[in-house]
Amino acid sequence: MSTTLIQAADAAAAAASVPSSSSGTSSTGSAASAIGTNALQQLGGNFQQFLTLLMAQLQNQDPTSPVDTNEFTSELVQFTGVQQEVATNSNLSQLISLTQQGQVLQSAQLVGKAADVTSSAIALQSSSGTIQFNSPAAQTVAVSIVDNNGNVVLDGTINAQAGNNLWVWNGQNLAGVTVPDGAYRIAVEGGTASAPQALSFGVIGTVTGLTQGSNGMVLQLGGLSVPMSAVLSIGS
Repeated sequence: MSTTLIQAADAAAAAASVPSSSSGTSSTGSAASAIGTNALQQLGGNFQQFLTLLMAQLQNQDPTSPVDTNEFTSELVQFTGVQQEVATNSNLSQLISLTQQGQVLQSAQLVGKAADVTSSAIALQSSSGTIQFNSPAAQTVAVSIVDNNGNVVLDGTINAQAGNNLWVWNGQNLAGVTVPDGAYRIAVEGGTASAPQALSFGVIGTVTGLTQGSNGMVLQLGGLSVPMSAVLSIGS
């Protein structure tokens, strides 16, 4: 009987240790809850089966050669451990769900505020996009903007000063035509033509929304989406 019971305990333990995946706030909570519920149901069924077999064996054991009580005790300890593991998994799932809900509520307060983020794309909102970059010296800086299809939208220069610089794009392309709002890839280079030097920059835009991504909260600046880890600062 012990082999059957141990297999049942192992099956319940395996069900309790299945990791939960996250693809969104609601999906994470529901998936984790489903795993915990199924594991508890399976554990309950296995435990009832264990008790049934235990009672049957006690009733039909040979009086002259009773079953070792240490074996029963060991099996009971195994089931108790599994039960605690399932309960811990269920409580942890609830804690994760509550934490994610709290993050969403707190992050919602960022909507409408200015954000400085790290991104390889500029956010064009209401025909305006802004970047902030640092130049090691006063120099001519080249700025290149392309769309998602790789077409050059803008290719110009900036007379940058040493230190922090702010540049605002009016949303117009090389032909002077205003392009649609959205996210456009941008590159900023200093140095010389023979030895160009890429300059790091931050993209400034207005927070328009937040979503729960597979790796955490995602900040939206119009058509530009960046993870919360890319946020440099939040203004008013």
